[in-house]
Amino acid sequence: MKVLIAEPVGEEGIDLLRRQAEVDIRPDLKPEELLSLIGDYEALVVRSQTQVSARVIEAGKKLQVIARAGVGVDNIDVEEATRRGIVVVNAATSNTTSAAEHTIALMFALARHIPQANAVLKSGVWRRADFMGTELRNKTLGIIGLGNVGSEVARRARGLEMKLIAYDPFISADYARNLQVELTSLKQLLKEADFITLHIPLTKSTRGLIGAKELALVKPTARFINTARGGLIDEEALVKAIKEKRVAGAAFDVFNTEPLEDSVLFEDDSIIITPHLGASTTEAQAMVAQDIAEQIIAVFKGEPARYAVNAPFISAETLLALAPFIKAASVAGRLVSQLVEGQMSSIQIKYDGEVSNYDTNALKATVLGGLLEGVSEERINLVNANIVAARRGLTVVEQKEATCENYASLITIEVTTSSGTTAVATTVLRGETHVVRVNDYWIDIVPTGGYFLFSDHLDRPGLIGAVGKITGDANINISSMHLGRLKQRGQALMILALDEPLPEKQRQQILSVPGIDTVKLIKL
Repeated sequence: MKVLIAEPVGEEGIDLLRRQAEVDIRPDLKPEELLSLIGDYEALVVRSQTQVSARVIEAGKKLQVIARAGVGVDNIDVEEATRRGIVVVNAATSNTTSAAEHTIALMFALARHIPQANAVLKSGVWRRADFMGTELRNKTLGIIGLGNVGSEVARRARGLEMKLIAYDPFISADYARNLQVELTSLKQLLKEADFITLHIPLTKSTRGLIGAKELALVKPTARFINTARGGLIDEEALVKAIKEKRVAGAAFDVFNTEPLEDSVLFEDDSIIITPHLGASTTEAQAMVAQDIAEQIIAVFKGEPARYAVNAPFISAETLLALAPFIKAASVAGRLVSQLVEGQMSSIQIKYDGEVSNYDTNALKATVLGGLLEGVSEERINLVNANIVAARRGLTVVEQKEATCENYASLITIEVTTSSGTTAVATTVLRGETHVVRVNDYWIDIVPTGGYFLFSDHLDRPGLIGAVGKITGDANINISSMHLGRLKQRGQALMILALDEPLPEKQRQQILSVPGIDTVKLIKL
């Protein structure tokens, strides 16, 4: 076997590969050079600079595995690789310890003003009074995101005798309890925490998670740490809050734009910044190199790779049969994700009718992918679905029933949380995905990729008109409506398909209409 290493990686990984394969190290290859060379290799190793495009993958006639020496795979055309049966792997957890330790280091630096004191003393001034610090012991650390890095931060902060609270709806209560972490709402975390650290991916739902409204909730002694992703915190709003003494300080290792040459964060000495050093340790780089080398060797031996980010080959016959249900499974997962409240503990996926006759592992992975896509940095697929769920303390149970009363096939997802159970069922009719059940209501809506307003309310005259007036006054068009009720003048569900997203102001107005219990804007 031949391995092409197109970017610098640790010698530990190279040495391991050389025991099993012929290794060529060719950094700084131009795109055309890579195209001309790749046809001779069974494995390709890259970091973040080399673009592994569809053209490169097509030219790699012998390729079995593409390895990214890092976490993301944005520079790899994973879809094309999957289509051609090429395994794509990365080093999903190798830098976890380094990122967690850097978070703790920044927290200490904030608490004791270490960078500022160092700079003043090196300027020739002995000044102690301006750098009165605070102990971490007995302080409350608020962790937003209790995944791989967040959990490691919690373990280290526990040794510092800090009180630990966390916000992560996609972590089970048992998992948090084992870490000695108290789960809470984001609002409560912001109110209580002395130090607030973020460990979540950057998605549409998390971009700007901490803005002016959230900053208004925190103590004036609170300090923020972000070693996760740039864009999670509104930098301008944070600097304004610090200047107005409503926040004590902040530390950033990640930024909206990198490399960072100029920023509003430069304007205040209470803000510590480092140039994306979270994974920059000799140990992390060595582990990354060794991790990908082991996975490449596993693929060569026909064994499963530990952190494969794409699904293995599925036979054409199975794919043809399951293809219509892939979207239905994804829609079900995404809808449940947006409807559920409370801390998740278990997920039940039930297949009724014809779909139950097939290997449904791909559908399970698709459901979990839709359910967790907004909170997990890992691409969830057939290979890692169970691992990701287990890592979050979530129990996943599948059930199959050969018959189905009302449909040829039906996929039902029930998610149990601390607040109860949320259920969604989807099916395929005339080649289209249909949502046919939400909790106790049997409905029929076609997710068109737009916005839907879900409202639980008490069935009464005039309520629909009141809601319609609010959307009309806001110039938001309702393209379709579905109503369901359990009994006359009893609990009911209203689903409105909207041409535009509903602003928060109008959502609150609808929520204030007498008889309405919940109002949720859903994107499908």
